[in-house]
Amino acid sequence: MTVLAWISLAVFLCSYALIATERIHRVAAALGGAGIMLLIHATDARAAFFTEHTGIDWNVILLLLGMMIIVGVLKETGVFEYLAIWAAKRARGRPFRLMVLLILITACASALLDNVTTVLLIAPVTFLVCERLALPVAPYLIAEAMAANIGGTATLVGDPPNIIIASRGGLSFNDFLVHLAPLVVVLLVIFIGLCRFLFRGSFAYHPERAAEIMALNEREAIRDRRLLWQSLGVLTLVMVAFVLHPLLHYEPSVVALLGAGALVAATRVTTEQAIAEVEWPTLVFFAGLFVMVGALVETGVIGTVSDRVVDLTDGDLRFTTMLLLWGSAAISAIVDNIPYVATMSPIVSDLVNATGGDGTSQVLWWALAVGADLGGNATAVEAAANVVIIGIAARNRTHQLLGVHPIRSGSDVRDGSRERALLLGEIPDLNHALPEGRVIVG
Repeated sequence: MTVLAWISLAVFLCSYALIATERIHRVAAALGGAGIMLLIHATDARAAFFTEHTGIDWNVILLLLGMMIIVGVLKETGVFEYLAIWAAKRARGRPFRLMVLLILITACASALLDNVTTVLLIAPVTFLVCERLALPVAPYLIAEAMAANIGGTATLVGDPPNIIIASRGGLSFNDFLVHLAPLVVVLLVIFIGLCRFLFRGSFAYHPERAAEIMALNEREAIRDRRLLWQSLGVLTLVMVAFVLHPLLHYEPSVVALLGAGALVAATRVTTEQAIAEVEWPTLVFFAGLFVMVGALVETGVIGTVSDRVVDLTDGDLRFTTMLLLWGSAAISAIVDNIPYVATMSPIVSDLVNATGGDGTSQVLWWALAVGADLGGNATAVEAAANVVIIGIAARNRTHQLLGVHPIRSGSDVRDGSRERALLLGEIPDLNHALPEGRVIVG
């Protein structure tokens, strides 16, 4: 490698270390690294801003932007509070049945929206339901966090790393549904069985408490019925358009932006309110990562690493897949999976080409997705959904029961949800949904 390539690699590793150790805010680390890459001419403005494979991937950025706006409007309707109370009544207050329903709701919502937003909205209501049923809340929170990570693996939009993988690998929404959704269904069944065993001491049934839950009216949790139907209608159309990509030929980013624009235009939600829900730090963080990784591609670092990996695996697709799957899981249990996937994507792209470039070699992308998405379940703080749960638990003095310490700083929560998870200023008032109940969130 050239001197410039070594310098670029050093800049990247320093920035990555700052992101992983949280010495400074991850957005500052990513932007600082990107700025230095431009300063030393490891990349230039054209490559950084206008070239898809060596710069900012605007398909990823705009897809995230569109989905953030849609989810921001949907959460104002109270639908998650409705679902949590509905689940408690459907389970008739039976603790394990309630856990199963919450797991399924969380997993499905994470696949359609994203896992961070899902746990941010459903966890506070879980506190209320568990309090009414006199159940320990920690097992339910842990189950929801892990269900969010599992469910988010199923679709292109369920977890941010999947969006990067889809864009860099040329994969469609249907590709994720066909290859990963069946696996996720199997994992959910296994996970529910594990929950029955792991939390077997937490399912005490109290008939009098269950009767109180059955007396609640979940419909009172809905704050704006018209907005709810409008939001669900737009979300349904967006998902249908994702699935019909082979016929419509609209990129997911275009579909998400059209859906967001239509929702804002057709509802009483103002533009200012919709934009306020966008997690701008997340988008800027992604942009900085793309510029840094693009600089490594430009200087030949990525190509060199790819060649070394091909030599190591001798082009054996099965060995390469297993190495990528378990290596990604192990690394994602230690460091944030977003910068990891952003870095590995161009390497995996080279590996796919080196192992034939046909449909069979696409399994490498699925190995990266599954390993990175599920690896975060191994630890408390390397998956965004886990950290959001910890933040909410710390606010309610439940973090000790989770076996973790409170959030160290605002930067502990990934994907722009830091301040939101800690302040919880957006958690709705459920007094009207749970009469005579004591709201313990916030």
